Amino acid sequence: MGLFLSTTINRIDRKGRVSVPGPFRAVLGEQPFAGVILMKSPIHAALEGFAPLMMEDIASRLDAYPMFSMDQDDLAAATLAEAMPLHFDTEGRIVLSAELVAHAGFDEEVAFVGLGRKFQMWSPAAWKKRREVAQKSVKTKGLVLPARNGGEA
Repeated sequence: MGLFLSTTINRIDRKGRVSVPGPFRAVLGEQPFAGVILMKSPIHAALEGFAPLMMEDIASRLDAYPMFSMDQDDLAAATLAEAMPLHFDTEGRIVLSAELVAHAGFDEEVAFVGLGRKFQMWSPAAWKKRREVAQKSVKTKGLVLPARNGGEA
């Protein structure tokens, strides 16, 4: 599966329609479902976007918890229960519900932010602040990529 990379800002219309960037659609096009799975981020005022196969991976990770544990139920409620499959229209757009638009605080534009195996959708002003916080955190904490299993960094 390809990776979601870079940041693109697109307009959202009054009906909640927004065009998914071409490179993101190319990654999503590798999937059997002609669309994207979105959910409200459980930690940000943003939306999380996934290819269907990534959602299957998330569901399989929940199997590490006992089936009827509160932890499993909490994580499933915060992820799978919030997930909404959205199909592309003929122009590569998706239609966001009023609930999703309100959660992320979208106005006239949406920032699509590639984060590898997932992407996020932010209001551009909120993304600018989040990006600054992330960059400062990397510097302050001295964050680096972890080494591969048994290998070099």
